Amino acid sequence: MSRIVAGIHRGRRLNMPKGKDVRPTTDRMRERLFSMLMHSRYPDLIDARVADLFAGTGALGLEALSRGAAHTTFVEKARSSVDIINSNIALLKLEKETKVISGSARTLPKSSTPFDFIFMDPPYRQGHVTPTLESIIDSNWLAEDGVIICELAADDTSIFPDALDLIDERTQGQQRIVFLMRKNTEG
Repeated sequence: MSRIVAGIHRGRRLNMPKGKDVRPTTDRMRERLFSMLMHSRYPDLIDARVADLFAGTGALGLEALSRGAAHTTFVEKARSSVDIINSNIALLKLEKETKVISGSARTLPKSSTPFDFIFMDPPYRQGHVTPTLESIIDSNWLAEDGVIICELAADDTSIFPDALDLIDERTQGQQRIVFLMRKNTEG
């Protein structure tokens, strides 16, 4: 079971797929993550443009909308997960604030309007992290002061592209969350 933790949709249960193919970010980890975002030096989530890559159920992007983001674009390759995301969007009546892209986050389409926050929760230890980060940069998905929040296995040794700075990381149990921003090229 997964639910929206806070905001205008607080407590609403989300549809979940049957089986174990999807590993949604736990409610506790989502609460911790959004608390860090709201009480830090990061850009404001209110009216932000958000992308949720490897979206699974869409819980991260829907949580952002519940907390005041203006728009979320979901990217998911698995057809069953795309169906779940669409059902959760309909459940919360957020069709106007969302877009769903059925495809790989490793090869993102060019974006004319970059995102303030990009959440990515790729399958652990399958080599998705570095190519996806490169795709984000190459496809203009990250706003100038935007933040990438990536959930990884605690022992993941992925290499981050040179264009990004690791600005924070937190480990809890078997998972690690890293926060990345564009390198400051001034000075």
